[in-house]
Amino acid sequence: MTIDIEYEAEKKLDIDYETVINRVCEAALEYEDCPYDACINVVITDAQSIQEVNRETRGIDAPTDVLSFPMNEMTPGDYSNLEDDPDAFEPDTGELLLGDIMLCVDKIFEQAAAYGHSLTRELAFLTAHSMLHLLGYDHVDEKERKQMEERQEEILKLCGFTRDNDRELTGDKA
Repeated sequence: MTIDIEYEAEKKLDIDYETVINRVCEAALEYEDCPYDACINVVITDAQSIQEVNRETRGIDAPTDVLSFPMNEMTPGDYSNLEDDPDAFEPDTGELLLGDIMLCVDKIFEQAAAYGHSLTRELAFLTAHSMLHLLGYDHVDEKERKQMEERQEEILKLCGFTRDNDRELTGDKA
């Protein structure tokens, strides 16, 4: 698996964000029984930059916590349509080109404080959420929203990023 992480924000996350992102991406692929090694690009940026992208891509002129850009149209749990699409795979490595994730460092700080959990857990949560989008999930209706939430929590459990053991596992300072 290849996970390219670019840190473009000036504000720094004083956590091992690369390890968190890698663990969550791997756990999401495992949980969703993805039969392929995957290639994922992650950009950690600031509120202004993500707002610009949000405006350009979704027509929403506001910062958001995370944006997902899937490279392939997928039905959750069904990878059969990818096998006949040579553009779905990186030619040199054979890895599935899963897509891009943009994470907003400002929102990570803001939401961790608002929800009373660590920066690590917030980063893990947003990464799990985005990975599910890359794997074909959405939350346009209540049923899909609940399904995504359940899957996010299961992925976080696989990684040990639960609400119960948030601070002990991460070493974050409150």
